[in-house]
Amino acid sequence: MIKILFVEASVEDAEQIISLLRNGGIAVRPARATNPEEIQAALDELIPDIVLYDPAPAKLPLRDVAQQLEAHGRDLSLVVLVAQVDNQTVADLFNTGVRGIAIRSQPRQMMTVLQREHEALQTRRQVRLLEAALRESERRADALLDSSTDPIAFVHDGMHVRANKAYLETFGYDDFDDLLCLPVLDLISSADAEPFKNLLRSHARNEKAAAHIDLQARRSDGSNFQATVEFAHATFEGEPCLQIVFRRQQIDPQLIQQLHRDPVTGLYNRARTLESIDDAVAAAAKGTKGQSLLLIEPDNWQSLLDSVGMGKADELMAAFANRVTVSVGDDDVAGLLSEHTIGVILRNRNDESVKQWISDLQARIASEIFDLGSQSIAVSASVGGSLLGEKNANAELLLNQAGQALRNALSQGGGKVELHDPAAREKADAERDRYWLQLLQHALANNGFVLYHQHTISLQDAEGEYSEILLRMNGPQGEVLPGFFMPIAEKHGLTTSIDRWVLAKAIETLRARDGQGIKTTFFVKLTADSIQDGTLLAWLGEQLRKAGLKNGQIVLEMTESKVVTLLRPAQEFVTGWKKLGGRFALEQFGSGLNSFQLLNHVDADYLKIDRSYMAQLPQHPENQKKIAEICHHARELKRFTVAEWVEDASSTSLLFACGVDFVQGNFLQEPQRLVD
Repeated sequence: MIKILFVEASVEDAEQIISLLRNGGIAVRPARATNPEEIQAALDELIPDIVLYDPAPAKLPLRDVAQQLEAHGRDLSLVVLVAQVDNQTVADLFNTGVRGIAIRSQPRQMMTVLQREHEALQTRRQVRLLEAALRESERRADALLDSSTDPIAFVHDGMHVRANKAYLETFGYDDFDDLLCLPVLDLISSADAEPFKNLLRSHARNEKAAAHIDLQARRSDGSNFQATVEFAHATFEGEPCLQIVFRRQQIDPQLIQQLHRDPVTGLYNRARTLESIDDAVAAAAKGTKGQSLLLIEPDNWQSLLDSVGMGKADELMAAFANRVTVSVGDDDVAGLLSEHTIGVILRNRNDESVKQWISDLQARIASEIFDLGSQSIAVSASVGGSLLGEKNANAELLLNQAGQALRNALSQGGGKVELHDPAAREKADAERDRYWLQLLQHALANNGFVLYHQHTISLQDAEGEYSEILLRMNGPQGEVLPGFFMPIAEKHGLTTSIDRWVLAKAIETLRARDGQGIKTTFFVKLTADSIQDGTLLAWLGEQLRKAGLKNGQIVLEMTESKVVTLLRPAQEFVTGWKKLGGRFALEQFGSGLNSFQLLNHVDADYLKIDRSYMAQLPQHPENQKKIAEICHHARELKRFTVAEWVEDASSTSLLFACGVDFVQGNFLQEPQRLVD
């Protein structure tokens, strides 16, 4: 969600930009100001991310706007909208405090600039949070360092720069000033000085070296003691250094290994696997190439458990993990990330080698029989992953990319692979498009869609039942939400066919309910292609005539942003639809700068308030005020209001107080399958 304050832009120009962003999949919360007072009010109420300034009317000088924004003290991006640019204009604008320049005649450039500035703003805000967290972590780490019983010191270029109390006591020093400029080598016995110096030098150069060494350490009084010295890279006051820990006793390495392992599969446990992912990400940030993260799951896990029984679940997972373990190399890492998801970090492999490794693993798993007591079963595996580079060198981002790839692979059926690779994104998207297009064509030809409905509850005691119709598609792994397949349907011109299928099923259900004497109203979504389909109204009229509905009715609905961009065809369609006795609803109402002005052109009966106002409604009095204003104006115009995505009882009470006519959401009722 990008919150944009339009300064001195006309309403029409602002609506065009809002529609451009929304059509590009970017959610927008807008406001408009034409004088300093309105700017101040918008800064306090909207708290914008971006201020989009249009210098054309020239009523508010840019310098004054920039000074007002600076005085407000909040970090935001000032973007200027211009007709054309030259070097002097660019220099003058940036000297005024402008962060971005958008060209009105170049929509793509404008959208890119706004997205870039929003991402930069989010990054700046995140950096500040991270810096605060880092300072707090350093403070806590410093406190833990002083309270630790382990002798710990920080060394830079072989010299002490920090040491804790345990370190001073261990070596017999009263104050750190006695160690300040003392080489750490002076605390090592002469017999072990050379190997220690070599290891210290290797770590300082970031070369591959042992993480610890056993040696004789020397106290200030000349006495020696046996110790294990451990090395780790660290920073002190912003400078890279080495953390050195002197331990009198070494923990049993076998015990450490045991603590790092999952007892069932023998793989690294989740905590140790996440540490390995962090290490791989850190290496990628420093330029290491050829790394990737793969997530591997047995296909149809629940069905497998139903087949072999829960008692064999651990044995099955252990056998599956063994197939993975024998495939990893010495430099690779395999660990358990969840109950039946194995994470593998591959190193020193190019893209083709990674794909070949996956292919070999899947072939090995599919070709072998899993013997579980008296049962023998075959298992296949799906793999999702992400190649790791400098651009996605973030552990959370990497896991999300690999997780999404695994979900996509599982949704396509057994034995599938999806590998996130930004360099090959277009090719992967095209392949995915082809796959979903085949599913869509099959669903249309074989009645492969399913309808759900969610009750819309009247707060004003309206007569009859009201429901929102929701579409699903049968896929290889179960029902699929429209967010996955409708963009593909729109791209390939299939939305009108899908709309007609939904409308036909809805009318058929209404006819059945009519026969039972149940007065029912269905809200049915309509796509942009259907609004522009000149034959749809005639087809709808014929369907309604055949059904002979007496108590049932259809309310067609479309988002406000789509109607704004298709104003004339929407106006003509709604006029024709009303002649057939139908009703119309505007979704996401209130998301534009002047939503009620749209009603002068499109005669909507229901206004479905933008769902962004419902998020944590009890905590946002400004949203409650906006909803109340919409409801008051709607009542004056004799329109009904609907609040969607209502998720708690407190919000329902507040919406009733605001004057909302209908409410809908999972708190009130989960979507249920529509029965004829």
